[in-house]
Amino acid sequence: MYLSKEAKSEIFAQHGGAATNTGSAEGQIALFTTRIAHLTGHLKKNKKDFATQLSLQKLVGKRRALLAYLYKKDIARYRAIIKALQLRDIIK
Repeated sequence: MYLSKEAKSEIFAQHGGAATNTGSAEGQIALFTTRIAHLTGHLKKNKKDFATQLSLQKLVGKRRALLAYLYKKDIARYRAIIKALQLRDIIK
């Protein structure tokens, strides 16, 4: 698998507060962003992989829903994760 257990725990430690805090919104958004980047690279090479394209669309939707939740609950945390991951501000 392209994302090992150690890589995931490092993502959660960096963005979620602790390596074992896998349920935090920031950690999940960071993990989704890493997976989205990987799938985007795969789709650039394999343009007709429609199963991966569907998976990518679902991941983008999940990340967007988590960002919307974070926007409603705590705008400061939302702005921090947007800045840390260098994402566009998608909530209008």
